[in-house]
Amino acid sequence: MVEAYKNGDQKAYTAADFRVDSIPEAERGEPVDFGGVTENGEKFSSDDIRGEVAVVNFWYAGCGPCRIEAEDLEETWQKHQADGVQFIGVNIYDQADTAKAFAKTYGVTYPSLMDATTGDAKLAFARVTPIQAPPTTLVIDRQGRVAARIIGPIDGTSILSTLIKDALKEKV
Repeated sequence: MVEAYKNGDQKAYTAADFRVDSIPEAERGEPVDFGGVTENGEKFSSDDIRGEVAVVNFWYAGCGPCRIEAEDLEETWQKHQADGVQFIGVNIYDQADTAKAFAKTYGVTYPSLMDATTGDAKLAFARVTPIQAPPTTLVIDRQGRVAARIIGPIDGTSILSTLIKDALKEKV
């Protein structure tokens, strides 16, 4: 599986099924260390958000379901910013100009890592949870562990907001 991610063999595959997995605290894997450069050329590291609940969304511009969920992700981001929740996209296929155009078209204001060339961010998460197809959205707890996973496009803000609230309630 690791070689497939490194080689980009699954870049254009899009999830057909919707699935939500909430992972009990005692069953979560190790914290995920990931990073890279955003579409605006800024460096990002998971250390920058450690101690905060975060949402990580794997996407690319040509993914129809990614386009459909963009507005709901942005709305959820706006709703939970005041709670200290961080959002970061991981673009697994496009170059920066395409990601910027997508953000402008769909009103996305949170940053995205440009992961198409290296696959490093996707690979880091593959060690603890499968990233089978975009869109995949992860909720990361304050310790940097995957607390929940949504495979397929989020449908509205309700489920993701509930998963975020659950992670916010956890004691560190």
